[in-house]
Amino acid sequence: MTMETRRIRVLVVDDAITVRAYTRQVLEADGFLVEEAVNGIEGLERALADPPDLLIVDVNMPKMDGYSMLRAVRREAALEAVPALMITTESRDDDRLRALAAGANWHLVKPVRPEALVLSARLLSGRPVGDGAESPS
Repeated sequence: MTMETRRIRVLVVDDAITVRAYTRQVLEADGFLVEEAVNGIEGLERALADPPDLLIVDVNMPKMDGYSMLRAVRREAALEAVPALMITTESRDDDRLRALAAGANWHLVKPVRPEALVLSARLLSGRPVGDGAESPS
């Protein structure tokens, strides 16, 4: 089964229910299958139990923050190649570099426009970006 014929599974890890709901709504409207976790510990456990095709991780969470979670993910052989998108309110260059150093493949700053979220998810998951995705304006 190719990536084009099956739904791409995304694990969204964020403690804010509104952010998880928004991310789910945007990505499911584009055909992704979205699962959720409320903190880094739960996200790591869920990812280890059934590795997703893409991780979307918030930085500031209780119990285990996003940086710690991504560092732990990258130490696991089953997860080291899973692409990760970090979404945060932190917008300085140092924050972007810290996200990348922790294991993120890409970094977006909240609030995230739906087009940016979809295009980032498509690019990171290997899904074509030219099959109906609107280009950001």
